[in-house]
Amino acid sequence: MKITTNRTAGFTLVEIMIVVAIIGLLAAIAIPNFVKARNTSQANACISNMRQIDSGIQQWALEKSQKDSAAVDNAEVAKYIKGQALPTCPASGAYSTTTVSAVPSVTCANAALVPPHVLP
Repeated sequence: MKITTNRTAGFTLVEIMIVVAIIGLLAAIAIPNFVKARNTSQANACISNMRQIDSGIQQWALEKSQKDSAAVDNAEVAKYIKGQALPTCPASGAYSTTTVSAVPSVTCANAALVPPHVLP
C-alpha cells in the first residue's frame, strides 16, 4: 500500500517575510540617494540657466551700449537666449536680475543645497 501526501510546492511565510524585508532594506538605502541625485541635477540645471541668462545680459549690454549700472530689461535679454524666453528654474524657483554688472540669482527651495545655486 502506497501512502500519498498532498504537498504542494510553494514558499513558506518565513521565506516571503525575508524577501519583503530585503526589498524594504534596499528601498530604504536607494530612495535617499535618488532624492539627492534629483536635487543635484536640478542645482546643475539651475546654474546652467543662470549662465545662459548672464550671457544674454552681457550680449544685450554690449549690443545696446549699456553701462554696468544699467537696469536689465528681461524682455530684451530674452531675445538673446535660445528660444527667445528666459529659462525656468527646474525646482519651481524664480530668477532675478538687477543690473548688468550683477550676477543673476535664483530663489528656490533647493538654493541652499550642495552644490549651491550661484555662479562661480
